[in-house]
Parts: sequence; C-alpha cells; structure tokens
Amino acid sequence: MTRARMTLLALALMLATAADWRDDVPGARHQITVAAMPAPYATTSAGRPPAVVARPGGAALHVPPGFSVAEYASGLDQPRTLRTAPNGDVFLAESGSGRIRIFRAPDGAARPATTATFADGLTLPFGIAFWPPGPSPTFVYVAETNRVIRFPYVAGDLKARGAAQVVMRHLPEGGHWTRDLAVSPDGETVFLSVGSSANIATELTGFPPPNQPLGAAWGDEQARADVLALSPDGKDARIFATGLRNCSAEAIQPGSGDLWCAVNERDGLGDDLPPDYVTVVQQGAFYGWPWYYIGSHEDPRLAGTRTDLAGSVTTPDILIQPHSAPLGITFYDGTQFPAAYRGDAFVALHGSWNRGQRTGYKVIRLRFDKGVPTGAYEDFLTGFVVSDEAVWGRPVGVTVAHDGSLLVSEDGNGTVWRIAYQGGTR
Repeated sequence: MTRARMTLLALALMLATAADWRDDVPGARHQITVAAMPAPYATTSAGRPPAVVARPGGAALHVPPGFSVAEYASGLDQPRTLRTAPNGDVFLAESGSGRIRIFRAPDGAARPATTATFADGLTLPFGIAFWPPGPSPTFVYVAETNRVIRFPYVAGDLKARGAAQVVMRHLPEGGHWTRDLAVSPDGETVFLSVGSSANIATELTGFPPPNQPLGAAWGDEQARADVLALSPDGKDARIFATGLRNCSAEAIQPGSGDLWCAVNERDGLGDDLPPDYVTVVQQGAFYGWPWYYIGSHEDPRLAGTRTDLAGSVTTPDILIQPHSAPLGITFYDGTQFPAAYRGDAFVALHGSWNRGQRTGYKVIRLRFDKGVPTGAYEDFLTGFVVSDEAVWGRPVGVTVAHDGSLLVSEDGNGTVWRIAYQGGTR
C-alpha cells in the first residue's frame, strides 16, 4: 500500500487506539475515549525497553505534505527540554552533560550560526523558564532534579552574567527525575512539576489537600506527583494540583493563560491501560494517582483503600495512546505554518517500554477548536522506529522558533531537528 493511500485511510478513520508504530503516518488521526478503555489486565504487561541504535543509513523522517524536516544540531548529550527566549535564542537543557546550551540562528536558517554554553555544572537540568513574561526577561529559571535556580539575564546573553541564585532547595530525588517549569502570564507564579517516586505507592497513608503547605504528609511521596506553585523568589511554595503521576512537561496556553501538563501515567495494567494524557491543570484539582486513573477508575492494586476520593477525581482533557511517554509540549503561536495550526499544540512522545506493541517515538499535533481541545490528535513527525526491537530516536523537547519553524530534540542519538513549512495550501 502506498504512503498516500495509508494517509487517506488514516484520515478517514477516527481510531480508538493505534496498533503500533507501523500505523504511524503524518496525518493519521486518533481519539481515545474513556468509554473505549479496556478493563485492567485485559492484556499482560510487557517489559520491552527498545534497543537504541545509530541512525541507519537512508533512515528518513516523515512530516505532512508541504513540510520539510532536517537535522539542526547533533553530538548532544541527552538533549531534552527546548525553550525559545523572547529574542529568538533557543535554550536547550542538555541533561546528560549538566548544562544549558543556547542556539542562535537567523530566521530561516537550517542550522544555528552560534552555539554557546549558558550554564554548566548542573544536576540533571530539565525545566527552563524566562521571567518576567514579555520581551525583556531578567532571569532564566532552571529546574535541576534537586532544586530550582535562576540566573540574572539580559536578552542576548550567551553566558549567565551572574552566579545561580537558589529559588527552591531540596526537591525530592529519585524515581522520576524531570522537573519542568512554567510562569503564569502575570508573572506572579512559577509552576514546578514533580513526578512520583514510584509506579504506584502502596505505602501512602495520607493525602495532601490542595493549596496546603508542603508539610502536608503523605509518606515517601512528600511534595511529589503534583504541580507546585511558587512565588518568583521561591517563597510561599504550595501544592497547586495533585494526583499527577508524572507531569513531565508544562506549557502556558496563549490566550487563556491556562497551565497545561503532559502526563506519564502508570504501568502494569496492560498494553492499553491507562492512557497517558495532556490536560489543563486546574487549581485544587486531584487527578487520581495512585488510587484512581482517568477519572474514578480504581487501580485494582489499591482497591478499597481510598473510596472517599472516588468522587473527587478530575478527568483529563486529551487521552494519548498508553505508554507513549509524553515528555514535551508547546503551543503553536507562530505564523509560518498554515493558519489551521495556530493555537494547536505539539507533544513529543518519548516512546513505550511497557507495551507488547511498540508505540510513541513521534511528535503529535493536538487539535483545538477556538482554544478548546477536541480530544483528537494527529501524527505529525514519524520515522524514528527501525523495527519491533530497535529505534534510533526518542523525541523529548519541542519549541516554536522565532521564524515559526518547529524544533524537536531527541535523546537517543543526541540530535535536534527543524521542521519548516515550505509551501502548499495554507
């Protein structure tokens, strides 16, 4: 079957789930619903980490018609979060080397003209944010795995102009190590995501009410599986929302100013349960972990332990193929892509290890209608999977460049890719 024919079939069907990577093609549309979720243990849970191989000769990435994709940077050590500064410089958290790198490129350039190290000597840096919002930030915030710091900054700096200032100390370590950052549109709040230490947590004895001090105790998951809200100087830290097993990526939606999270859900309940998800994070909301998933669906491994919470679980907005592992999100606010893309979001899926049929390893486009999520998403960038056993790329970060192109990092072979729109129907 030709790729064009596959695309037509994919667009004609609204699939409840995707079988595996063989079905991935730009434009393939998916919508996973709560009603379509299988029962727990409908399939066994597979432990299938991929073999990450060097990029095979002739391997090609695929994007929709009218778009092109090309390598932007290479030789990177675990490149993860990408963020674009107001002046157009692109900041990258190079987690493996413990540094923040900057790429500078003229609009339309295929590769950066300048590469610089903004800061180094960091411990698993991941989240990056600019404060205050607007054209002239004065600080670059960085979330290491164990603390949040900030560097004095003036637009155009290629190196931090001062020593790191500690904003929040002693973040819990171990387990999920990524910590992402986002800043509210008014600049009053810095949002910090902290993943759980475990898949599920049978030892929990308490539950922290939202908007309480971080001293609210719940066993080894103290201040975890949540989003925290800090003042810009790190004071007045509080729990903003809970029950998010691993909000690995945050973004502020243009227009509404809402905080969004891309969340990795739990493993061990089967190939197609529970879905990962992307959602607005509502202040005071509880998203279920560890007792419930995707609304008031009880995890059978914790059955009966917190029935009092069943009616208080918030159902997320957009469900994604289970075990896809979303690690990056950005809203498209550029003008280079066709107008229909404006206001949609892109999410990088790092890929499955706990699924019999491999899924993820791609970038998807979340569809919105006048700022409201439709629940549907489409494959946008595919081609990183070699076979059932091997992949050559694992997408992590996504950001919209100053010229409206999309940059994507992947940490399998340490590269960044640029996707540009070159023509056709807009």
